Amino acid sequence: MTDLPFPVQPMLAKAVDAVPEPDSTPGGLLYEPKWDGFRAIVKIEDGTCEIGSRGSKMLTRYFPELVEALLENLPARCVVDGEIVVRRGEPGAERLDWEALSQRIHPAESRVRLLAGQTPSSFVAFDLLATGDDDLTGLPFSERRRALAVLGKSFSAPVHLSQVTPDVALARRWLVEFEGAGLDGVVAKPLAAPYEPNKRRMLKVKHHRSADTVVLGYRVHKSGRGVGSLLLGLYDDDGELRNVGGISAFPDARRLELVEELDADVMRNDDGEPELGETDRSRFASARDVSYIRLYPRRVVEVRYDQMEGSRFRHTVQFDRWRPDREARSCTFEQLEIPAAYDLSEVLA
Repeated sequence: MTDLPFPVQPMLAKAVDAVPEPDSTPGGLLYEPKWDGFRAIVKIEDGTCEIGSRGSKMLTRYFPELVEALLENLPARCVVDGEIVVRRGEPGAERLDWEALSQRIHPAESRVRLLAGQTPSSFVAFDLLATGDDDLTGLPFSERRRALAVLGKSFSAPVHLSQVTPDVALARRWLVEFEGAGLDGVVAKPLAAPYEPNKRRMLKVKHHRSADTVVLGYRVHKSGRGVGSLLLGLYDDDGELRNVGGISAFPDARRLELVEELDADVMRNDDGEPELGETDRSRFASARDVSYIRLYPRRVVEVRYDQMEGSRFRHTVQFDRWRPDREARSCTFEQLEIPAAYDLSEVLA
């Protein structure tokens, strides 16, 4: 009996600025929504289900309700690539909920079981890597997708088949409309490409926006020298300055320059020592140092971001430029673009 390919590092996508034309890639492209969840490779074999993450970390224990559904919906022997998501909202107004999904990663078994009932997950399949004794990773995506579509005809919630289209105009419409359901963008997949683990062979298009934010403070780089990240804030309707995310990934020389640039803004105690604050701890890195050096909220920076998750930037944002012409108090949530609502059920249909 042939060993199924597992664990597998998923094939990745590189960022591009716009949805590409289908003839820009030999063999053409197929477009699909970019799901904002946990990338997951699912293996079904001998009556068991295993779920591996992008980094080959096993996710199986965190999604017991999904394990049952995958065993019911998928063939007795297969490997499927897809995304784990959590849905929220009333029928007709559903969207993806990243925060609820991230809370599903918890060490306590009792908590895992509780959340499985309170915020049940779904799985969206978008590639078939193996079925029966056949390893399909060497086949072109067009053939893998055709085989997955056959399996998908019998899927029932919470297991879904991702939509695809060869129509670039429709894909560009998806990029705009589906954000309202919490999706992350659009992926373009080469129809002639085999499955290449950990290689950036696909193309992804995400939303690009800018905002003026207040610098609240900075974390010292893990090396102990220079600025590791800047903490950012926006004023809400009540005039309260709220933490909305951060900027990181500065070059070595720039990290040291930033310490000098920000020195005049550092809050200091009576002994002249910098005042420290603390951010919330991450459930993914609970042992991480969350202290930061507090700054007077008067310096404004323009950043580039893709989307918001509640009142925070969904991902780490990118530094664009200082805005000495802007008053910190003018940096409010009102400047942020809010996408029109779109029902997630329509995306999954």
